Amino acid sequence: MYGDLAQKLIQNAKRTQSLPTLPGYQSDLVRSVTREVRDLDRDVSELLAPFEGAFNPAEHPALAYTLLVHHLCMRRNKRCLLAYHRVRVQRIEELVWNGTSADDEDKGEEGNALSPEEEEYLRGFSDLLAAAKGKWTDIDLTGSLEPPRDLFVDVRVLKDAGEIQTEYGAINLTKNSQFFVKLGDVERLIQQGFLQKLS
Repeated sequence: MYGDLAQKLIQNAKRTQSLPTLPGYQSDLVRSVTREVRDLDRDVSELLAPFEGAFNPAEHPALAYTLLVHHLCMRRNKRCLLAYHRVRVQRIEELVWNGTSADDEDKGEEGNALSPEEEEYLRGFSDLLAAAKGKWTDIDLTGSLEPPRDLFVDVRVLKDAGEIQTEYGAINLTKNSQFFVKLGDVERLIQQGFLQKLS
């Protein structure tokens, strides 16, 4: 039935909103809905071909209703595709604002969580945010809005991050090492998953 595949996309988008991580991109379902739209468009073209641009709905009401149903189904499928992608874009932007990189979100519950186009969008949005942050303000736009309880925190290094410069000197972040550092110096690394804050 027309619209059933698009309905599955909408259900997936609704489920995505309540999940803590972004599920895998439904490329097969998106392709199927797009194919259905193309098939409907081709059917409309074939139905209108004998009239050569001189179709009068009053003379052929049955055909006019068929064309109307096809047109409404195409519009609904397109709107469902747009809604599905809008939900995913909002989640990707949320990831960027929370400080997650493309590498952190590569894997979802069904393999690749992000399509190649979404990964490109995530990188572009991250670069745009970094450019805006670096060019016009000294404020970290991606930082937490909650004031820190402690100025210094204990952190454990989960992944090698190399050497970082703090206001108290350089620190070499090697895996499984532990440090007592100023939160402002390592907050971004905690968000990116390189460090774990110890309580």
